[in-house]
Amino acid sequence: MADGGVHSTMEIFTPGPETARSFRDALGQFATGVTVITCAGPDGPVGITANSFASVSLDPPLVLWSPARASRRFPFFEAAERYAIHVLGAEQADVCQAFVRDGAAFEAVDWTMGDAGVPLIDGCLARFECRREAVHEGGDHLIVVGRVLRAAWRPGAPLVFSAGAYGRFTDAA
Repeated sequence: MADGGVHSTMEIFTPGPETARSFRDALGQFATGVTVITCAGPDGPVGITANSFASVSLDPPLVLWSPARASRRFPFFEAAERYAIHVLGAEQADVCQAFVRDGAAFEAVDWTMGDAGVPLIDGCLARFECRREAVHEGGDHLIVVGRVLRAAWRPGAPLVFSAGAYGRFTDAA
């Protein structure tokens, strides 16, 4: 089958320690949405930016995300029975960056405390209030499956992350 010359320009490698940058670059070709995950911490609300979010099941309503073990905020999310996943809109890159830098960046956003003691960020495209359903080992990440107990959404363009940069979705011409 003809590959249109695309295959000849591809870097082909076996993932491993010596090709970690190439593996990361290959993964970066998959555009994702951007989320901020929040939970209650021992000293107040905690948040973290994540692009490792996916739907799992409609019935029952399950979603997943994967916190990095290397994150200083990992212990809070590993222990959290309840948490919220906030899908960010294209206009919320500043919210994304605030939680990349600081898990206590709540002064940068409008938020309220939810009924279950989980901080809920206002103005996001979608929000999923979750109870931890299962946890699975995932190498240098943990795979956290949550049962969605309540959800909310609004129309709008999503914040997108690809190849190390943030942007927005546009219709193909």
